[in-house]
Amino acid sequence: MANSETLLPSFSDFPEDVQLCILSFLTPADVAAFACTSKRLVSLCRSDHKLWFSLCDRRWGSRTQIKKWASGKITFKRLYKFLSEHEGLIGFWRRSGHGRNDAGSLPPLVFFEWGPTFITGSRVSPSRDGDYSVTKAPFLFLSVNSSGERVGFLDPECRLELSDDLVGIGELGLWENELVPINVSFMGNCHVVIEENLSCSNSPLRVSSYGTLRGEENGVEGDNVGVESGSPPDRLMSEMYQYFANRTSPCGDRAWRRQRRREKERQGRRKWEPEHFVKIVNCSPTPSRPLQGLWKGICDNMNLDFFLVTYDDIGGIACRRVGDSSKPFSGYAPVFWTSNTTFVESPFSPEEQYIYDSRIHLRPPTSDNEVVSRILSINSSYDLVIADLPGSTVNPRQVEGRIWQYENGTFGFGFLRDNHIIDLKHIAKDGHLLDINAAL
Repeated sequence: MANSETLLPSFSDFPEDVQLCILSFLTPADVAAFACTSKRLVSLCRSDHKLWFSLCDRRWGSRTQIKKWASGKITFKRLYKFLSEHEGLIGFWRRSGHGRNDAGSLPPLVFFEWGPTFITGSRVSPSRDGDYSVTKAPFLFLSVNSSGERVGFLDPECRLELSDDLVGIGELGLWENELVPINVSFMGNCHVVIEENLSCSNSPLRVSSYGTLRGEENGVEGDNVGVESGSPPDRLMSEMYQYFANRTSPCGDRAWRRQRRREKERQGRRKWEPEHFVKIVNCSPTPSRPLQGLWKGICDNMNLDFFLVTYDDIGGIACRRVGDSSKPFSGYAPVFWTSNTTFVESPFSPEEQYIYDSRIHLRPPTSDNEVVSRILSINSSYDLVIADLPGSTVNPRQVEGRIWQYENGTFGFGFLRDNHIIDLKHIAKDGHLLDINAAL
């Protein structure tokens, strides 16, 4: 028989703070399963201020102030549910389509990030100062109240500045005439719809989410919100159901006309038309995909533009310009595509060195000269795909180009037909925007 001194200690033998640290690595489902193993552990797993705070703090404590959400009046278990459901909202999203909200040509990019006690969405656009700075204009705020209900609003004019004064927005009733209460509806993992919540006439800051990133359904308070506040497919299905139900019921036509009249009245009260956004995944480079991500670069017109570089399923690399979606053919304009992914490492041949040295870098004069670590040949461009593009040609020199990757991880590209290099820089790093100018 083994000596008792050689036996390993059990979980119960550890101090409580060590137990909480271990449990904070688990998921809620794992915690529930673990609580079933011993009656002594049930109270620990149910502890809101101990275990559920530890779960929230480990996952989001470095990015937001866990104890201040909803003015500290919400349970950490409810807060965990809200934060986990909306964590996928963090990052870059591209506006899809355009409507009546486009009067001022809204920027195509939106960046969601953690605030001290809320999630904020900011419109991001290139500055026109001739440098790499971007303009960040916060317009949307999403949080939770003490009951665990989602609350949110948007500022159409982007006048509200980010500050800790927004603590407890779920309990406020301010700015009724200036702000618009909203619903945030998730349609899968990569598509979100932001629309006005017309059911919040008494409280402009209430918000409900009809779906989460996991496709769950959530209850909402308010009257007659089933058709108006849902996502577009939900609204269409509800209208179809009511139409066919009314057609087979007495006085169905009159009921249908009344419903349509009420729908038009609600549409007339709208301050905000729904906006659709598609998430930009893989916004940062990886060791195996060093060019991947969302970048910014000064083009030959000396204006700053955004570029999205992706690796496709057939082994190619595609670069597109993320532009103003309200202008024809500029919302997602192609730049180049290449099937070649093999880099040429330093040292380079005299010919390659000349190709690089003979070109002008399109960037501010104050930018430092970068050291090229390796070169990738672009063996094709979108000239070969878009036949009617002005200047299209089958001349190999016209479609051949280079990508020069620098030692700091950034890169520049250019075609042999041109005499310049477009140097690309990071838009964001470690979840934070870089080179921010004042808001619009």
